[in-house]
Amino acid sequence: MNLGSTNRFSFTKPIALERIGIRMAPDFTTCGGSHLAKKSELVRARAKLGLSRDVLVVEDEALDAERLTATLRVIFGYELRIHLASTLGDAVDQVIESKPCLVFLDDILKPSANALQVIPLLRGAGYTGPIIVISGQVTHSRRSGLLANGASDVIHKDEVDSVRVAEAIARLDFNA
Repeated sequence: MNLGSTNRFSFTKPIALERIGIRMAPDFTTCGGSHLAKKSELVRARAKLGLSRDVLVVEDEALDAERLTATLRVIFGYELRIHLASTLGDAVDQVIESKPCLVFLDDILKPSANALQVIPLLRGAGYTGPIIVISGQVTHSRRSGLLANGASDVIHKDEVDSVRVAEAIARLDFNA
């Protein structure tokens, strides 16, 4: 049986899907194709971080610190060294000791410190890399204030997942 002559589809030429009645969505991200877009963000985030493998997480709530740590493990695996600091003093000490390439900073640290106060102290300790602030109150004015005072990006606490964190890292400029 010669299928080549009776088959109306040719496998050597691209098939025009519309000709055979299959319509594609105009935006592939609305029909499940967003998986590849999300995966490419993860790849970009890994490439951005490069060979630098020290990250500092400054978070006073253990559950939030564990959540962010788990998210970073999903993106980068276990070769990433994640240093945790729960107080302002610990954060400054970790910056001096571990020289992280990236800092994730909780917006409000107990008892009374906030990111607007902590960022200059981290910079004063010699840290020059990007700082991503994790905040529970991301209003336009709060975001603008944090970015104006040295934060590289701001993520809402409820949006800490591998996609959002990877997107934030992919937007960073590690050469600045």
